[in-house]
Amino acid sequence: MKRKASPPSGQPRPPARPHPRLPAISEQMKAWTAALAADLETWPLVKTRPMFGLIAWYRRDKIFAVLPKTRGMDSPSALAFKLPSASTRLLARIRKDSRIAFTEMQKARWFTFELSCDADLHDALDWLAQAYEAAR
Repeated sequence: MKRKASPPSGQPRPPARPHPRLPAISEQMKAWTAALAADLETWPLVKTRPMFGLIAWYRRDKIFAVLPKTRGMDSPSALAFKLPSASTRLLARIRKDSRIAFTEMQKARWFTFELSCDADLHDALDWLAQAYEAAR
């Protein structure tokens, strides 16, 4: 095994690549996540894994969503879902929804959904269902 060489004495280390900042989530977002999780847990073939303050949701072995547990992704009030091969019609629907944004993992077709009120839970669940179906 090769070790990385340390810089010579007296010379500064090169700056480390910064880790993405994962914002802390509010108590309200924790309640919304719990409500969504309670529904997702009833879906067949679903399992979860913890991931850096988030909860990754899988259909069998395919990830389809990430919900915040203590940390958010792009925003402290957003969840993420994956649609690897969304149809043109579905992409048009996504573009019309101002609560949805592409994540930095755009090529993998990850999207974030911003929650701002209890009424958003219904639509969030609908997008999660789309991602669940896509993970077949």
